[in-house]
Amino acid sequence: MSYSETLDYLYSILPMFSKVGDAAIKKDLTNTIKLCSHLGNPHQKFQSVHVAGTNGKGSTSHMLAAILQRSGYKTGLYTSPHLLDFRERIRIDGQMVSKQFVINFVADHQRYIEEVKPSFFEVTVAMAFQHFAEEQVDIAVVETGLGGRLDSTNVINPLLSIITNISSDHTHMLGDTLEEIAGEKAGIIKKGVPVVISEKEFPSAQVFMDKALASNSPIQFASDCWDVIPLERSDDGLFVQASKKQLDQASEPLSIRLDLPGTYQVKNLKGVLSAVEALRSQGFDIPKESLRLALGEVQTITGLRARWQTLSHEPLVICDTGHNEAGWKEVIDNLNQTTFKRLHMVVGIMKDKSLTKLLELLPQGAFYYFCNAAFERALPANELAEQAQAHGLLGTSYPDVLTAVKAASAKADKEDCIFIGGSTFIVSEALLLYEADL
Repeated sequence: MSYSETLDYLYSILPMFSKVGDAAIKKDLTNTIKLCSHLGNPHQKFQSVHVAGTNGKGSTSHMLAAILQRSGYKTGLYTSPHLLDFRERIRIDGQMVSKQFVINFVADHQRYIEEVKPSFFEVTVAMAFQHFAEEQVDIAVVETGLGGRLDSTNVINPLLSIITNISSDHTHMLGDTLEEIAGEKAGIIKKGVPVVISEKEFPSAQVFMDKALASNSPIQFASDCWDVIPLERSDDGLFVQASKKQLDQASEPLSIRLDLPGTYQVKNLKGVLSAVEALRSQGFDIPKESLRLALGEVQTITGLRARWQTLSHEPLVICDTGHNEAGWKEVIDNLNQTTFKRLHMVVGIMKDKSLTKLLELLPQGAFYYFCNAAFERALPANELAEQAQAHGLLGTSYPDVLTAVKAASAKADKEDCIFIGGSTFIVSEALLLYEADL
């Protein structure tokens, strides 16, 4: 099969959560263990860092990978979902896995895949581990897909676990309360392995402390350890000053320019800084200058996109992948810090999101262009528009993302702002459009 035929094969025979939802989730590690065993347990052949959390785990993973790479380590990075190219999920030193590796992996193991009948995610995890093992990476940063305890990535035994934060999302699978959700995320904490929690919030903090105690795992809450003060924000960056909280003396502040302009990166950065300290304590040589330089070029080094990304000016066009209640709160906060005349919102969401809570957060004064991605899990645009209208949000529904973005572009003046978001898949289609200059 060619590369495109290989992807078509994977998409057609394997259930994919992003498209069909719960039906794609295998609620145990059996298939992943089988696949890894079939491959000779590649996940045991490289060192790793494991990252979970409701929001921020993608940014955290990319920042940490950039720092490790800038420090001279051959660094694997596994994340999901992808935006434009399947191979975004599997990178080494910022370079996507080759098309030929994907072709060969599927061809070599097609019979076993069809026998085990794993999910799409389970196969991509095994593929990533095989690639990292074959290429002999020094370390891999591995992001969970959903949850933690039963996530396919949770077969690794990392040097460090990171949990960014806990908020309400995927409650039908992870639990109705923050304690239940935290319990699932805490499932990545391994016996004796240090864990960094980016944000200390109750009641989830107690869940993490209890699990760490039971696992004899050193635990650190990064928000207790670091002061990160935003100094200046622009369309393409965020200038901050970071300093370690110390009881006996003031630490030397570190001036950092992040190439990720979303102010929510302040929370993620605290977790990254604590993670760097934890890795240094395990023998990793991560110079301060390498850290500072890496954080100024995360997008260039790793290919990270769609985190408060400016796509165009006059009008200002911004996209962001925030897609749950906590993510939307951060989006609104950043919109409130952005200067524009009128706000246009191109929005689409998934059926399994808490629609009422999201609609209550959205700004009343904006004009909305409701749309949906072209697959089963997406909430139809006309249903979204109908419910939004009941919350006082004015707008029109469109049959697809292209039509919605073009309508917003036609209506917006140079001084206006167009925001595109609500779903990773809305953003991915918009990125394609802007890369093709609409």
